Amino acid sequence: MSDSLTARPASRILLVDDMGRTLLFRFDVDDRPPFWCTPGGAVDPGESYLECARRELLEETGIDADPGDEVARRQIEFVTIEGVPVSADERYFLVRVEDAAIDTARHTELEQRVMTQWRWFAPDEIASWPERIYPEDLIELLQTIAGVPA
Repeated sequence: MSDSLTARPASRILLVDDMGRTLLFRFDVDDRPPFWCTPGGAVDPGESYLECARRELLEETGIDADPGDEVARRQIEFVTIEGVPVSADERYFLVRVEDAAIDTARHTELEQRVMTQWRWFAPDEIASWPERIYPEDLIELLQTIAGVPA
């Protein structure tokens, strides 16, 4: 990528249910093949990573829970769905839930347009899924942080 990257602090949620499955959202964007990723998004001005994680969790899943401590951090470069090249400082938070009910009613207009599906993935499904999943090392991250079996 070029030198003109926009800094993008972001919080991502590793949402794991009581069966060891992880929630992912499918993104359908015009300029690239469909992909799946964890709930989360950019930190708003004046917001901490923890505050962002809690807000994104509620907005994207309807779950009002304390995300707890940051469990991982990644620096990556990519082009956002709005077409902006970014250098992202992503902080990950592990949230365990018993009830797998998801409510997407709080999605923004953009999220309603591009986040076309959601589903709970078992670890073996992540490994063999035909579409790209982000982060690319999600299985290893879940094994290390959440103790999810391979």
